[in-house]
Amino acid sequence: MSFSDKVLLWLHIAFAIFAIGPLTAVTSYVPRYIRARDLNVLRFLKRAGRLFGSLTLGVFLFGALLGRSDLAKVYLTVSMTLFIVAAVLLVIIDRDMSKALRALENDNPEDDAKVQTGRIAALGGVTSLIWLVILVLMVFNGPGS
Repeated sequence: MSFSDKVLLWLHIAFAIFAIGPLTAVTSYVPRYIRARDLNVLRFLKRAGRLFGSLTLGVFLFGALLGRSDLAKVYLTVSMTLFIVAAVLLVIIDRDMSKALRALENDNPEDDAKVQTGRIAALGGVTSLIWLVILVLMVFNGPGS
């Protein structure tokens, strides 16, 4: 493995740890704070989710650059496809967070954002599982396995 490939691998792993980890934590905390109706924390979680969500693109970018010669391998194709699915789910979670914030800000007791809470929890769980599947694919099929 060349020096540039080692740097790309290091960046890929660093972005995975410092972007995907916090993003997963943020999405798991959102339903709790929707139920608690804590708007300040929800606004913070929304900003944090957008920041870490955009940083996850670094994982994809450095992974694609690292595997540039092996992109036709099945495990990379599956991993990249799952990553794109997870990114779409994160966009849906962000949209539902916006809806929940609007519902909680209008002080209408009938609209307590329960629909968004359930959907965010479910999509966050699915996204977490996708990250784990990608991790398993990378560990058992990636370079050095």
